[in-house]
Amino acid sequence: MQGVWLGFDEISGKGIELGFILKFIGYLTLTVVPMAMPIGILLSSIMAVGNFAENYEFAAIKSAGISLRRFIAPIMFLTIFLSGINFLFLNYVYPHAMLKQKNMFSNIKKKQPALALVAGSFNTDIPGYVIMFDEKYGEEQNFLKNVQISDLSSNYGKTKVITAKEAEITSEEGSRYMTFILKDGNYYEDNTNKRDLKKKRLKMPFSKATFEKYTINIDISSFSNTDIDSIRVDKHQQMLSLKQLVSQSDTTKIKFNNNLAIRSNNLHSSLGGKELRPYPDSIPNQKLNSDILENFNLMQKTGVIANAQQHNKRELENLERKVSIFKRERKILNLYDYEYHYRIAFSFACLVLFFIGAPLGSIIRKGGFGLPMVLAIVIFVTYFFISSFGRNLAEESAISAALGGWLSTLILLPFGVLLTRRAAKDKGIFNIDTFIENIKIFFNKLIFKKN
Repeated sequence: MQGVWLGFDEISGKGIELGFILKFIGYLTLTVVPMAMPIGILLSSIMAVGNFAENYEFAAIKSAGISLRRFIAPIMFLTIFLSGINFLFLNYVYPHAMLKQKNMFSNIKKKQPALALVAGSFNTDIPGYVIMFDEKYGEEQNFLKNVQISDLSSNYGKTKVITAKEAEITSEEGSRYMTFILKDGNYYEDNTNKRDLKKKRLKMPFSKATFEKYTINIDISSFSNTDIDSIRVDKHQQMLSLKQLVSQSDTTKIKFNNNLAIRSNNLHSSLGGKELRPYPDSIPNQKLNSDILENFNLMQKTGVIANAQQHNKRELENLERKVSIFKRERKILNLYDYEYHYRIAFSFACLVLFFIGAPLGSIIRKGGFGLPMVLAIVIFVTYFFISSFGRNLAEESAISAALGGWLSTLILLPFGVLLTRRAAKDKGIFNIDTFIENIKIFFNKLIFKKN
């Protein structure tokens, strides 16, 4: 429900048709279903078995010679069936719903450009402009604070920068312009032309002015032709089935490896790697010193070292610029691999959470919506936190994508096995008396040795 209301809040009251809003909310709901399945299984298993234990029905079943494992076997088979349903949902329905939902929301932004503006970041969705501001507020979210607008639309490379403490966005339906009414700000303009010579550009000053109120009209006619149902993005990892994820991952790996190979060859060539190959007979035949620098005089040595330093500095700067690009490409590749393993692990998580919930209900002996709800939320939040942690580690290549996708399931699996064993033996989660007794025995031994 939280996801649905957040999505509804983004598009309601923005001039969007009711039919489209219902369609958008429908796709958004489908994207939440796979997450609701595991927590539903966890909560229902705690409540069902907890009700049996609370009403002493479970004790009657045990007295008839029926063990816990045999008792929960039918529910276990139902959980396996639901895990399979969740897997099919994640592989077929979820990617399609995510594809439609994300593209529809992106197209709404194209229809309503004000929606595309995000506080605290550089907004480049409007061609020719970079817009940044600190806060968006108002009933229609059309008032901005601390605004900076960079106009890059000039054909001659001129740049205009306008800053203001406050701004209001106004636009009429069907109009090709979006109007910014800026208040209490400054206006800067670079009057140079990139086609001019450097000396002439240095002589040209900036234009600067202050204003109390300034109006700027931005052409958004390119946005008005956007079809709300059109598909513009279809390669995001959440929009692909497992088979498509494997194919896309392989394609991305080939491209990534080719880029690394090209960069490696370029670096090898620019540093003169071909000339650095050993020639065993070159030094003895020419009677040169094996220490290359010793073959030059002092002035020549200085030139050689200066040239080498300058060359290395230039290559290091090139590498530093490339590092961020390669990191971004590697992250995209990691996310494809992570998504593949995460979907399989998340389907298996239904079974793992069942083996936590069923024995936990037997141990706590509480049904209803009170304690079971609290326990289910705590366990699922823990699972979700570990899953997010694994995703971040896998994205940064700190761990493999496979381990990142399975991390939360692998961590909770031993707890499920432990709880099942303790519930089968009629033991609690933690025996405080045994713990205190062991502490007493430990201190008694220490006192005995001291005496």
